[in-house]
Amino acid sequence: MDKAEVANRIKTLREARKLTQNALAYQAGVSPTYIYQLERGEKSPTVEYLDHICWGLGMTIEEFFCTKDKSGNETDDKLSNLTAEQKKLLNDFLNSL
Repeated sequence: MDKAEVANRIKTLREARKLTQNALAYQAGVSPTYIYQLERGEKSPTVEYLDHICWGLGMTIEEFFCTKDKSGNETDDKLSNLTAEQKKLLNDFLNSL
């Protein structure tokens, strides 16, 4: 997922939850300016800050990258392109948070 896709995903998820940038920033513990810059693609979040933003959105980092519709069908699963070793490393990393 490139910077533009991350930016669009954050904005789409925020709007789907009917949150303002200020509300998401407050829930994630970051500044509203940071959310604005992320959504415009001016900044890329670190894993730590993406974790905070996901928490503010009420989801996990895994859910952020693995998009499924309400019936559980994968619509655009970025994780499916990873090798088994990459999935293991990602899982180990996420478990360490």
